[in-house]
Amino acid sequence: MTRLRTRLVLSHLIVALLGGVATFVVVLILAPLIFDRQMGMGTGTGSMGNGSGSGTRQQLLTDVTIAVSQALLVGLVVGVLAATAAGIFLATRLSRPLREMSEATQRIAEGDYDVRVVAPREQELAALADDVNTLGRALAETEKRRTRLLGEVAHEMRTPLTVIDGYVEGMIDGILPTESEQLAKVSDEVRRLRRLSDDLSALSRTEEGRLGLAEVPIELGMLVTAVAERLRPQAEDADIHLTVTVADDPVPVLVDPDRIGQVITNLIGNAVRATGEGGSISVDVATRGARAEITVADTGEGLAEADLDRIFERFYRVPGRRGGASGSGVGLTIARGIVRAHGGELMAESDGPGRGAAFVIGLPLHDGAGQDRGS
Repeated sequence: MTRLRTRLVLSHLIVALLGGVATFVVVLILAPLIFDRQMGMGTGTGSMGNGSGSGTRQQLLTDVTIAVSQALLVGLVVGVLAATAAGIFLATRLSRPLREMSEATQRIAEGDYDVRVVAPREQELAALADDVNTLGRALAETEKRRTRLLGEVAHEMRTPLTVIDGYVEGMIDGILPTESEQLAKVSDEVRRLRRLSDDLSALSRTEEGRLGLAEVPIELGMLVTAVAERLRPQAEDADIHLTVTVADDPVPVLVDPDRIGQVITNLIGNAVRATGEGGSISVDVATRGARAEITVADTGEGLAEADLDRIFERFYRVPGRRGGASGSGVGLTIARGIVRAHGGELMAESDGPGRGAAFVIGLPLHDGAGQDRGS
């Protein structure tokens, strides 16, 4: 494939040659005519208008034509050389930033995401350099998230594996009896690992947009009520008062009932764990403009302002929370991903620690005619 630098130099040469040849041809055609006009031959007058001067005139015209042709040839050679020099200079100037960007992309492909390209003066090349730098930063962020995720997963797996290893080793050495109580604890840790594996799989599908939603038009109030009623015994066992308030008018949405039910289950379950005996949890369904809203509020531990968004980060746990390290730490991350996959949003609100918290799900209303993503 022809190199860009060579093509740029050749383009300058072709332009110079075409310009020189065109000039040469035009001068050869017009020079005799202009010469005759200047010498007055068209009028039949002048010192060279007689027969004896015809030969002198012809000789003079020939001499002028040769001189002009030689001058044009010299000019053509000089022009070609100048065009070649200019082409090499401009091609080098243009190819240098392209070569730097090529080297930068190769280093990025090799895993060096910190490489940066200095933006050249040319606007188009500067935009291309900015795109390369943006690509490097994006890949660096992706790599950081991947590395952090691997570390977080390893950390989450370490505790149950340590417990399992300790119990099994104790049983092998005869320190612990091989009885149902010890086996049950091992089984609990195995279930914890399995739950972590399932959550990680769901998290991966959520972040990659591979949830495979089976959306159907439903009445949101009925779905929320059904999920809340399933969890009512859990709240009552913890001596927590659970109330469900649904809007008088229907709240139609186009959602995957299982996925949205999973989100509501997660939020109510978290509220139960965060609320002490005698507390209360309220679940409200209403409409706000063109959106449906589900609010799960509790009178529990509450959240500091700094934690309101961090709680949606994978594996993040608010220090000192009731229930300690229960759960995999990705439930809210998955919940927000599911809601966003439906074109909605999940937000947290709290007046501060000890003053309860509220989680608000916003979903587009469904008008029954296919306009289900309005906002």
